[in-house]
Amino acid sequence: MSEATIEVSGLRKRFGAVLALDGMSFTVRPGQVTGFVGPNGAGKSTTMRVILGLDAAEAGTALVSGRRYQTLRFPLRVIGSLLDAAALQPGRTARNHLLWLACSQGLPPSRADEVLDLAGLTAAARRKAGGFSLGMRQRLGVAAAMLGDPQVLMLDEPFNGLDPEGIVWMRGFLRGLAARGRAVLVSSHLMSELQDTADHLVIVGRGKVIADTSTAALLAAASGDRVTVGTAAVAQATAALELAGATVTSGGTDTAGGNGTLTVTGLTAESIVALLSGRAVPFSEVSAHRVSLEAAYLELTRDAVDYRAEPAREATR
Repeated sequence: MSEATIEVSGLRKRFGAVLALDGMSFTVRPGQVTGFVGPNGAGKSTTMRVILGLDAAEAGTALVSGRRYQTLRFPLRVIGSLLDAAALQPGRTARNHLLWLACSQGLPPSRADEVLDLAGLTAAARRKAGGFSLGMRQRLGVAAAMLGDPQVLMLDEPFNGLDPEGIVWMRGFLRGLAARGRAVLVSSHLMSELQDTADHLVIVGRGKVIADTSTAALLAAASGDRVTVGTAAVAQATAALELAGATVTSGGTDTAGGNGTLTVTGLTAESIVALLSGRAVPFSEVSAHRVSLEAAYLELTRDAVDYRAEPAREATR
């Protein structure tokens, strides 16, 4: 079988007058968690549905490990997916829900018990799934996705409804899958969770890819390689840094303590520490400026948002 990947190339899809996908192209590679993010209506869910053969694209291809989903004899052995945690028969127990899926894929009944344990649902195995909380349904969906021990995983909003313990579990679970060489695609609006989970990001808007980059590279670019320096010797530090080729902007001086703050670009934090130490310039802080993934994402997608609320206004009488 081909290497475990999801390859999306030139997908186009319309729903009436709405162009949902406009040349969507990206690759999900093994050994990393790829975050799939974008505003509402950006085309994320439609792309996932096309990958699974639930929607037909008008142009382009979507391949799982080199093959169209529709051609897979036992698809759950190739790709596990969770698009809707509520897509289950509420009268079935969690175990029976998994048993019929296992049977459809030629898997032994014991596999249902193994993935229930993996998802932390062994104690709830014989409870009817209709009575599960959203978080428990998410865990059951993950268990179903893992039934065939696939090398490719695709999960839509898996953090929704999870309590703090569940979020920590999900984060470790996804990173563990990638560490074992699997290709993992995760759609989420929770940027704080993706910042701690995703190695790579595919950011989309209005049906096409806006950015396809590593999480680290995106955050570094958004941060502008700025470094904050705290020092009581503002003039001396500024002269030394500018002599080394840096651009220095003063953030003012604390009149009470005499300390000043400088914003430096053009040198790394490590280089600044070495330079100031070598010149015997006193400093109290040298820290690289880092923006959050949420801030970087909002900056990238600000022109791709179709549904934007007006700022809240104070009620008037």
